[in-house]
Amino acid sequence: MTRFRCLSFISLVALSFVPVVAHAQDEPKSLLSGKTATKGSEDVATTGFEAAAKADDAVADQLELKISAGGMGTGGNAESLALTSSSKLHYRHEQNQLSSALVGNYGRARSAGSASTQTNVENLQGKIRYDRFITKRVALFVGVSGLTNRFLGLDFRLNLDPGLAYYFVEEAKHRAWGEIGYDLQYDLRRDDAIAASIASGAPLSKSDLSHNGRLFFGYENSLSDTFALDTGLEYLQRLSKTEDWRLNWDLGLTSNIAGNLSIATTFNVRFDHNPLPGIKKTDYMSAVSLVYQLL
Repeated sequence: MTRFRCLSFISLVALSFVPVVAHAQDEPKSLLSGKTATKGSEDVATTGFEAAAKADDAVADQLELKISAGGMGTGGNAESLALTSSSKLHYRHEQNQLSSALVGNYGRARSAGSASTQTNVENLQGKIRYDRFITKRVALFVGVSGLTNRFLGLDFRLNLDPGLAYYFVEEAKHRAWGEIGYDLQYDLRRDDAIAASIASGAPLSKSDLSHNGRLFFGYENSLSDTFALDTGLEYLQRLSKTEDWRLNWDLGLTSNIAGNLSIATTFNVRFDHNPLPGIKKTDYMSAVSLVYQLL
């Protein structure tokens, strides 16, 4: 029943743009519009997607919808299958902006000598965000995100993220900006994660509510009309426990192939200084996806 409630929340986020069948990746760093396809990344919750869209007092109304998908498979001595998919909606009217995204990752693998394949990646994430530009360089925003991630020991994670964004460099093809804000996080942990914590001698509760500070720095450079670089670094610090902090880094390169079709190559790192028992501190992911702009 818990799993059903978790997936129901994310389904509501997905309805904010279009239904998408997703098995797949930790998605983009920015919900910005651009000629080239957007990059992918694996954490929507508080990371990447928090990057505010371009501030421009003279900007025209915008409506964009993009979908992306990628995968990899191997056979023979070892078998593996990895799928990644995402969908993003971006709407801008005067100084108001609404962004939403849905991302998924799924993978199975069988090593030599193993009788069957096993799931080794499984997560689904969604986010919706509203921005209000009060000047050309300053924007206020609030975002809500949810995710379920089997291998982080989470049945569900909810994040509420209000904040302020400031643009240090604001040019048509070159931007640098920073964000500061607050992050409210609610975790609903998996039963197997609870069992692991009991076995380790440090039992955890089923749920956890934390109050965090958030810092983010983003950089984008469209090196040409068909090639762009996008990167961002995020720091999250729990206010009540100094040992609980996380660091997230995303890097994406996009290149236009033809018309509305682009290819995105992404790399992201997620570091948790104090993860759940049995969970490694560092996760990283790289992916190559085809991206198609519908609108």
